[in-house]
Amino acid sequence: MIRQAFSVALAAALALALGACGTTPTRFYTLVPPPATQVPATAPFQIEVQPVDLPPQVASQQMVVRTGTGELVPVDTRRWQAPLGDEMREALSTELGRRLGAHDVYGLANAIAPKGQGLETWRITVKVQRFESALGAYARIDALWTLRRAGDNTIAAACGSSVSETVQPGYEALVEGHQRAVADLADRIAAVLEAARNGGGAVCPSA
Repeated sequence: MIRQAFSVALAAALALALGACGTTPTRFYTLVPPPATQVPATAPFQIEVQPVDLPPQVASQQMVVRTGTGELVPVDTRRWQAPLGDEMREALSTELGRRLGAHDVYGLANAIAPKGQGLETWRITVKVQRFESALGAYARIDALWTLRRAGDNTIAAACGSSVSETVQPGYEALVEGHQRAVADLADRIAAVLEAARNGGGAVCPSA
């Protein structure tokens, strides 16, 4: 009886071990670009990148890929390092900070620039309408975004951008494509913000 129980336990342990060996490990990815030469935050203004609004079907930590013409597939073994909305906000913050040489003071405005210091703050709001990931094909981001000075209800710019990057096969290539797409979006936002600050008119870039 004891020998039989031991045999059953051993078989169960072996089954668990073999199952563990066959399990595909979960890999994590980020939209935040690799560290680069830092641009000193010497701009005479601040930015405040608001939380990014995403379509509910992709607003998770799982990567969601498009297959065929209409199917979206969550991939459990491929995940973003943080929920996708947080990844988007952090990536945009990093890219805009590099381009503008400005601090992102979201949630920290009083600590970074106390009243009386005279730094204006530009609030950036982004609503992503499409975040599409097609393996070996493209990474696409369609977004609406607005700019306005904090404390001013007048919107200085309300624009829409559609960015698509061709990608090679593989999840790494797909993530790099999305990083390039975010960088392209940041380029457009930064250019319009600079134009608005300089009084040249905030003209939206071509989609």
